[in-house]
Amino acid sequence: MNLSDRIADPIFKIVAEAGEKLGFDTYVVGGYVRDLLLKRDSKDIDFVCVGSGVQLAEEVHQLLGGKLPLNVFKNFGTAMIKSADLELEFVGARKESYNRNSRKPIVEDGTLADDQNRRDFTINALAISLNKSNYGELIDPFNGLGDLKKKLIKTPLAPAETFSDDPLRMMRAVRFAAQLNFDIDGDTFLALREMKDRLQIVSKERVIVELNKIILSKKPSYGFNLLFHSGLLIEFFPEMVALQGVETKDDKSHKDNFYHTLQVLDNVAEKSDDLWLRWAAIMHDIAKPPTKRFNKKVGWTFHGHEDKGARMTPGIFRRLKLPMGKEMKFVQKLVRLHLRPIPLVRDEITDSAIRRLLFDAGDDIESLMILCRADITSKNNAKVKRFLKNFDIVESKMREVEEKDKIRNFQPVITGEMVMTTFGLKPDKIVGEIKEALKEAVLEGKIKNEYEEAFALMLELGKQKGLEQVKSEN
Repeated sequence: MNLSDRIADPIFKIVAEAGEKLGFDTYVVGGYVRDLLLKRDSKDIDFVCVGSGVQLAEEVHQLLGGKLPLNVFKNFGTAMIKSADLELEFVGARKESYNRNSRKPIVEDGTLADDQNRRDFTINALAISLNKSNYGELIDPFNGLGDLKKKLIKTPLAPAETFSDDPLRMMRAVRFAAQLNFDIDGDTFLALREMKDRLQIVSKERVIVELNKIILSKKPSYGFNLLFHSGLLIEFFPEMVALQGVETKDDKSHKDNFYHTLQVLDNVAEKSDDLWLRWAAIMHDIAKPPTKRFNKKVGWTFHGHEDKGARMTPGIFRRLKLPMGKEMKFVQKLVRLHLRPIPLVRDEITDSAIRRLLFDAGDDIESLMILCRADITSKNNAKVKRFLKNFDIVESKMREVEEKDKIRNFQPVITGEMVMTTFGLKPDKIVGEIKEALKEAVLEGKIKNEYEEAFALMLELGKQKGLEQVKSEN
């Protein structure tokens, strides 16, 4: 197959010219070729040459005018050129061998065939020649084109060899299946199950990069099901695996919280591309196993799983090498609050309850409501419609209260310093008690968050505590 008409961007002719000038056979390889055949957009182009990838990059850089950023990684023998809309990477063809206890390969110069042998999957081992003798020819030694047509993830060599050399490829197999909606070849999937423990030599940072790409796929439950059934998931996320299963006692059963979580995740994915909102969906019921109890009257309960889950979140994020800043705090907040809107649905909605939720959720209230709606996964469609309609009412009430009271992220007009100045106090717990009482009065709707009403209440609270207003010397 000749694809010269599909590589029309001038960059390919420029790289071909550079390769010819240096006497290097040069090829486009990997993901760009795969995406070209799948008609998917791709801005990253990998070039392999039989020679020095750095020299090829430097020559291309000069032919492009020498002004674009050129980054050379001499230790790896690679180089990169970035333009406004493309990222070009250059490497010399190589063959690799591995020590069993390390993902770091022993690298030697090689041929194109050697380079294709070391690729992870047949669909990523495709190459297009940029050489004058066969410009545009597809070079496909492992029938990657056939696997693309069959929508199949398959290793070019024996899967045990491919995964033993670099166990991260097991995560990548699942990631590509999730992103492309492909199946994993039977022998390849069997190797995942047999070699899952090899994932332990891979850093959590590398595992989480692949996991996050699975989470960001169109239907992330597909990838998680593959991780679960292959046994990979328990190697790095046992808390999620613990959600799986249904226990029955006295003819009372609870739902399978693993599959419920995947449904919530898919529901969120339909509404938002936000990675951390999707993580909140993954984590929202994470503490159900440790909080599970059986009550003869009501059956299975998971009381306090939202608070326990919020407490578990930092430890899980730290272990998985996920960011511990605002991202973790956002997930933790949503896990803690995800049950809060439910009583507002079931009971008469009070302005006070709405104010408290708006205050506690702050700018994350919209994300919280997406999660809460996604959490309605009953097979009873009438029940789902009823709950979602009630959530519509709650959100309408939120808009009314927010418009009226501006309660979201409100800052009390009376500060701790003002309390201390008014009563001649030094920093003390009594100052915090008065501030908390003022905040509660605003949230309960007893006063507006305005100076005159708040100051008057502060004086009254101080009087109740035996404090007197300090007279100004003026």
